Amino acid sequence: MQLHISPSMRSITISSSNEFIDLMKIKVAARHISYRTLFHTILILAFLLPFVFILTAVVTLEGVNKCSSIDCLGRRLGPRLLGRIDDSERLVRDFYKILNEVSTQEIPDGLKLPDSFSQLVSDMKNNHYDAKTFSLVLRAMIEKFERDIRESKFAELMNKHFAASSVPKGIHCLSLRLTDEYSSNAHARRQLPSPEFLPLLSDNAYHHFVLATDNILAASVVVSSAVQSSSKPEKIVFHVITDKKTYAGMHSWFALNSVAPAIVEVKSVHQFDWLTRENVPVLEAVESHNGIRNYYHGNHIAGANLSETTPRTFASKLQSRSPKYISLLNHLRIYLPELFPNLDKVVFLDDDIVIQRDLSPLWDIDLNGKVNGAVETCRGEDQWVMSKRLRNYFNFSHPLIAKHLDPEECAWAYGMNIFDLRTWRKTNIRETYHSWLKENLKSNLTMWKLGTLPPALIAFKGHVQAIDSSWHMLGLGYQSKTNLENVKKAAVIHYNGQSKPWLEIGFEHLRPFWTKYVNYTNDFIKNCHILE
Repeated sequence: MQLHISPSMRSITISSSNEFIDLMKIKVAARHISYRTLFHTILILAFLLPFVFILTAVVTLEGVNKCSSIDCLGRRLGPRLLGRIDDSERLVRDFYKILNEVSTQEIPDGLKLPDSFSQLVSDMKNNHYDAKTFSLVLRAMIEKFERDIRESKFAELMNKHFAASSVPKGIHCLSLRLTDEYSSNAHARRQLPSPEFLPLLSDNAYHHFVLATDNILAASVVVSSAVQSSSKPEKIVFHVITDKKTYAGMHSWFALNSVAPAIVEVKSVHQFDWLTRENVPVLEAVESHNGIRNYYHGNHIAGANLSETTPRTFASKLQSRSPKYISLLNHLRIYLPELFPNLDKVVFLDDDIVIQRDLSPLWDIDLNGKVNGAVETCRGEDQWVMSKRLRNYFNFSHPLIAKHLDPEECAWAYGMNIFDLRTWRKTNIRETYHSWLKENLKSNLTMWKLGTLPPALIAFKGHVQAIDSSWHMLGLGYQSKTNLENVKKAAVIHYNGQSKPWLEIGFEHLRPFWTKYVNYTNDFIKNCHILE
């Protein structure tokens, strides 16, 4: 765009840049317009023209460059300059108003809803929907899809709970075959450990590990990973405790699959003289109480208001109702000082862990007079595992809980714990554990729901020494997005949660850290087609 002033100052011409079109021409009569007026006119034009140029550029960028005349440009720019909106903006505003009206209306009973967006468009065309009818149908469709997704999520959580609580076919096969081997093969029944090694079972110069489980495959991985990761495997003594039905198969496995130079002892709970009804009356009550059994083995949907429950809350409730929480094996750790009266210090391990680093330095950790060396679980940001405080485990609306506990107190983890049994024997931890279990039974499980950790959090209060978190990494059975580099660095990785590595619902990218310790050349493993 160019501005031309004639030499005689009698005319001013505004033309386009190609000089072929004159946009505006002003003729100045000398007798009517003074030079001062002309000068002021030029100043005003010089001020306005940049704004005209900017508006023209904006319209061009919006696709108005097809306009070939000032008239077209005026029709486009006019409403903007006058503060008006175009038809599309008015349409959006009107549609938003209709949506607000529809959101408060009742959806008519029997309203037939399309199954897809394409069907919705087809119905609009065929039935000539107005905007209000379209909005009502759209709202009903979205609400229906939300309900369907929610129901599917709850169904998924229930199926996952059943899968986590069941015994895989391959593991059941392994137990049966090894039990049969125990009855038919004398080598499978040989004494564990050999007689010459029996004194070492109570020798405090050795590193004693305790493992309580009825899962033979899981036990084999824990023991193998500990031995292979140790710098002093000849100093390792494993005390494997199982139940009566699994004892024969567990004994067969370790009798037929030596982990020398480490030593393995296999005992059943019925072989401990101390574990009598007189010594564990509360646990007998837990196992025999009808209300408790119905809670853990009954209908998990009955009485649950799913419309007011989030999927995450429902998942947590299902996890707390795992039948393992009323198993004696799961409570055994509270009786370690009595079960191993000659030992001073042990490391207790869960069966869903893998040891990746030498654990012998654990025996050198100073527990500062405390009983339990454990990793605290309130030092992380993730909500599933490492941000747990007592409020996550207890019902603080219960007066006893509110009176004795601090909701902001840090929780700690079971799974890999170093216990000073000498110090423990001087405390009343077991009695405290029993008394709180009784109180929870009296209150119909209203004080806490989740298994053995809550009463332990109370019983060990003031007796826990925090150890470095690199010793024990949790959450591999919960979180699919677990950082693999952190997994590789951890001394012990813990598949706590439903997605155990031996289950089909286990996370595939985390499973190899566990399966590397499964002996796939073993005939029993091969014949039972475990994790093929």
